[in-house]
Formats: sequence, C-alpha cells, structure tokens
Amino acid sequence: MDQPPGAPPPIAPKIGPPKAAPKVVVVMPAYNAGRTLRMTYEELPKDTVNLVILVDDGSTDATLEVARDLGLEIFVHDRNYGYGANQKTCYTEALRAGADIVVMVHPDYQYDPTLVPQIIAPIVSGEADLVLGSRLAGGGSAIEQGMPWWKYVANRFLTEVENAAFGLRLSEYHTGYRAFGRAVLEDVNFRMNSDGFVFDQEIIAQTVATGFRIAEIPVPVRYFPEASSASFGASCVYGLKILWVVTRYLLHRSGIKRSRRLGSIVSRYRRYRSLGPGSTPPTEPR
Repeated sequence: MDQPPGAPPPIAPKIGPPKAAPKVVVVMPAYNAGRTLRMTYEELPKDTVNLVILVDDGSTDATLEVARDLGLEIFVHDRNYGYGANQKTCYTEALRAGADIVVMVHPDYQYDPTLVPQIIAPIVSGEADLVLGSRLAGGGSAIEQGMPWWKYVANRFLTEVENAAFGLRLSEYHTGYRAFGRAVLEDVNFRMNSDGFVFDQEIIAQTVATGFRIAEIPVPVRYFPEASSASFGASCVYGLKILWVVTRYLLHRSGIKRSRRLGSIVSRYRRYRSLGPGSTPPTEPR
C-alpha cells in the first residue's frame, strides 16, 4: 500500500509464539452408570478434550468394566461416599493432572456431551471463570423435555432466591453440567463442602464469595429411566439445604458470621522474601 509523503514507515506486527491451547479435562462422577457411560463418552468432542477422568463411587453394576474398555483414567472409592465426595476426588485429580479447564459431564447421558466446546468458550476467551449449562435458558421448555413440573417450580423459586442473594441474573443454579477455570478450583475451599448433592450449590456460593465470574449457556436435557434423578422427598431435603447455603453466604457477606469455607485459600498467605541479615523483608502477593 502506498504511503503519503512524509508519513512514518508502517509498524510491523509483533510476531510471537502462538498461545497454547488450554488443557481440558472432563471429569465424570459415576455411580451405577454402566448403561449410559459408553454413549456419553462416545459423544465427547475428542479434538477439544485432552483427558477423561472417571471417579467411581462404589458402583455395583458394570461401570468399571465399561470405563476400562474405553481406556479412561479411573479412580475408585472404597465405598459409596456421595455425589459431593465424588466431585471432590474429580477436581483434586483433574488439578493434579494439570488441567487448565475442568468440565463435569455426568455419565448418565442426561446432558449433551457434544457441547463441551461451547461451555468452555467463555473461560477460554477470558469472559468467565465458571460456566453453567442451564436447562432453563434459551427459550426451550424443560418440562417438555421431561423435567417433572414440581422440580421445575422448585428450581425457579430457588434460582430467584439465589439471584437475590448473589446479586446475579442467572436462569438456573442447579445444573450438573459445569466448567471451571483452574483458578477457581485452586482458590475455593471445596474440600470443606458436603459429601452430598448440596455440594453443587456450596461451590457456587464459594465462587461468588471469592469474586470469580459466572456465566451460563443453554443446554438441552434428557430424562429417561437410566438418567439419574432425585425423588420428590430427596429434592425437598435438597431445597432446604440450599436455603441454608444461601443463609450462610448472607451471614458471611454481612460480617455477622464469617465462614472459613467461603474464604479464599490463595489470599490467606503471601510469599516471604528475605533480603539478608538485619533487613526488614517486604512481602508480596503470591
């Protein structure tokens, strides 16, 4: 391109090494998922996912046999500890494997595994730290997809309560399809959480309390006999536990009763740098 007289020469664009793609680890918290595990795994986008970790929580069916046939990285609990305990092992081992992004995909085929690229996209672009796959976003009817009406009503009610408490405008908090940036799992104290289902809401409260950003994408959902789903009674207990999680968060935020589990692990300490004998060394953030 011709330059006008007296114009400075064009600046050559800076060329550097291409940015490395993040290591994406899918974790599958499994309990008696032998009938649906293969279907779930086969639909994962292998060009996006670097590693699949399955944690078996005391299954009594063919889950482990199928997982071995698929060549997954497998960790086995010595007994059934619960859904939250399973996630604790999932995230611990994913971090140990060097994950930059961790995606939880239930092996019961209830959520669409092909959407992994979409659910990690806001993290890859730097727009979010935790992304939820919402069954209630995007205009589709969760009831038409098979969600029981009473579960839909409870989900909507609890979501409004959580939005008011957390200061967000999400369409759903109670999905099992979610992606975490590594920094979230390193900073929140998820190991202090429940071993049961309410773990899902506790880690979201921790994410909000430590200042991380949450986004969501719409996802379809499947309800069929092999897909796991809590009973009405268990769902009522779960709902009451969620209200307690919200109450504990509000008490923590207001300073009335601070909670260790809602605090940042990384901000608890600073690097100590010594400058030699007799000097007063400064400290710097880690």
